[in-house]
Amino acid sequence: MLRINEQEFQQFSRYIQATYGIYFKPEKKPLIEGRLGPLLSSLGMTSLSDYMKYVLADNTGEAAATMLNRITTNHTFFLREPAHFAYFRDTVLPYLKQTVSSRDLRIWSAACSSGEEPYTLAMIIDEFFGLGKAGWDTKILATDISQKVLEQARAGVYDADKIEGLPDSWVKKYFKQTPDGRYAIVDRIKSEVIFNTINLMDSSFPFKKRMQVIFCRNVMIYFDGPTKEQLVERLYDITEPGGFLFIGHSESLNRERTHFKYIMPAVYRRE
Repeated sequence: MLRINEQEFQQFSRYIQATYGIYFKPEKKPLIEGRLGPLLSSLGMTSLSDYMKYVLADNTGEAAATMLNRITTNHTFFLREPAHFAYFRDTVLPYLKQTVSSRDLRIWSAACSSGEEPYTLAMIIDEFFGLGKAGWDTKILATDISQKVLEQARAGVYDADKIEGLPDSWVKKYFKQTPDGRYAIVDRIKSEVIFNTINLMDSSFPFKKRMQVIFCRNVMIYFDGPTKEQLVERLYDITEPGGFLFIGHSESLNRERTHFKYIMPAVYRRE
């Protein structure tokens, strides 16, 4: 079994935090040992230092992507934190429908994991606009740093237990059952979501226009205070005036330091 000494863990932690924003406390060392141990064994390596040299020397980025997939937890499900989706349906979408004269919706699901969040948003938008959706650009941008979960998200196929909390009408309308008993998102909803890779630690985001809605939920819990504040500042800069930011219910913004206005638990707005 992999054993990581204190110096190796500190070097590894600093690299992960500087590159991806994820902060691993010292007590997380056994977790890293358990998740990376089998990978190092398969590569014939016995030390984290050697493995980090291997990752840094790989110009393709594949080694770093594999490492990231091993050490991160991508836990999500449809309609997670349902109050957010109710507010999005009942308040945000009516506001956007009334005020966006260009009919161009710009919605970003950051840290989208395996796709449940953006697909949920796409289904809500489809129901809200109905036949009136024609003429609107309702595409949703969904991003993550993990190639593994993005592949799962693009496939849009989920086990039966993943959709248990969804309305029966949604299951019938937006999913088709596969021969192996799983459920696949129908193509017209799948085509509404554009998946891409974005690291939230990038100094700037590659957007030509500001976002009207950003879902950045349950990711900042892995960041330390300064990293979180820097990210929130960048999110504010790319939010359209009047736009909304949704974060996780276990997260909060420092109201004295952020420019976002508090609306309700885990929902903020740029005025």
